[in-house]
Amino acid sequence: MRLFAAVLPPQDVSDELALKVAELRRLPGASGLRWTGVAGWHFTLAFYGEVDEDVVPDLSERLERAARRTPAFSLAVRGGGQFGHGRALWAGADGELPVLRLLAERAEAAARKAGVEMGEHRRYKAHLTVARSREAVDVRPCLDVLDGFTSRTWTVDELALVRSNLPKAGVPGEQPRYEVVGRWALGGAG
Repeated sequence: MRLFAAVLPPQDVSDELALKVAELRRLPGASGLRWTGVAGWHFTLAFYGEVDEDVVPDLSERLERAARRTPAFSLAVRGGGQFGHGRALWAGADGELPVLRLLAERAEAAARKAGVEMGEHRRYKAHLTVARSREAVDVRPCLDVLDGFTSRTWTVDELALVRSNLPKAGVPGEQPRYEVVGRWALGGAG
């Protein structure tokens, strides 16, 4: 299974961002980007890649423990940025980012302890990918629009384990399908 740990924004926050992304899609050059679907929007905490099914129960138990040890926290979608000269265009985060980073570190540590090969550790950068490109793209007009965007603030009260089902080759524009396979309440929630 191709898995990752994530924070999922509430539907109304995704709807707010969708209105802003609709604006971005009308900008010059936007047709050169592959836009992600609203249903797949998330803040990845740790990407696990292919995980053997027999590892999932131990990983889930460790993620539940990580969630229980982390307090609920406030978050908003705010601003944006890019990776790789427009290869990934993303919306950023605002709020209790130190707690979000802590949750990301715990999600990564949970996987390592469960025996998931995590590769090189990278400093966590909270982002929600809204578009991708195979080539470098000038996304500055998009960044200017995203710069003024801030969603409502919500309380993050759960950690999700998500399965990514990649599209079948040869279907233009098909998006990965995401399926939540586990949810755990954060320490001060539910």
